[in-house]
Amino acid sequence: MKLDHVVYFTKKSPVEVVKEQQGLGWHTVIGGSHEKWGTHNALMYVRNAYVEWLSIEHETIARKSDQPLVKLLLHDLPDGESWGTVCFSVYDIADFNQQLIEKGYETSGVLDAERKTIHGDVRKWKMLFIQEAPSNALPYPFFIEWQTDEESRFNELRTDGTLLPANEKLEVTECLFSVEKPEEITESWASLLGVKLIENTMIRLPNCNVKFIEKSVRETKERLIEVAIQHR
Repeated sequence: MKLDHVVYFTKKSPVEVVKEQQGLGWHTVIGGSHEKWGTHNALMYVRNAYVEWLSIEHETIARKSDQPLVKLLLHDLPDGESWGTVCFSVYDIADFNQQLIEKGYETSGVLDAERKTIHGDVRKWKMLFIQEAPSNALPYPFFIEWQTDEESRFNELRTDGTLLPANEKLEVTECLFSVEKPEEITESWASLLGVKLIENTMIRLPNCNVKFIEKSVRETKERLIEVAIQHR
């Protein structure tokens, strides 16, 4: 179980995001379109994960979509741009789905997914969600299994210029969540992910830490609020 990527909900197009982020000194690229969902994205890869800026490309398609991440995007965007959620990678997503069901979770089942890149290539993966209606409560993370192994996938990203040497000197070190009951949520997520709870409000994964803090009264949602990216 590792962090795969973090998702930021934005009203900007991928072109706008890339221009903005590159102006800040971050090498970011246009990801492509999720044609069945009506969304598109921009991406910034680092050594151990990546940041996805997700936005609506075709609203009519998006509003008809049953894809849980799209539903969360549509729920959150009216309140402004913000971090949305996190995705963890698993080795055998079908087996993990069965583990979740045995723990009492209702899941989406394993979903096939794909994205058409700006070069016309199609990248495929499998996804898994825990069934829940979008709300201001903290959404569960979702899960991914890529069609190709990590080494091959990252080599492709190096070849097409998505992952530059400078990006590989960066890594996501911590994902910080603001929630009502940090200790309760930490214990719940540790059980969900099948990892040992070491600290009351922090989960240690092989490639980053996941930490929960008590949200302020001004915050209306329980959400991911900060992603720490540091030089190695």
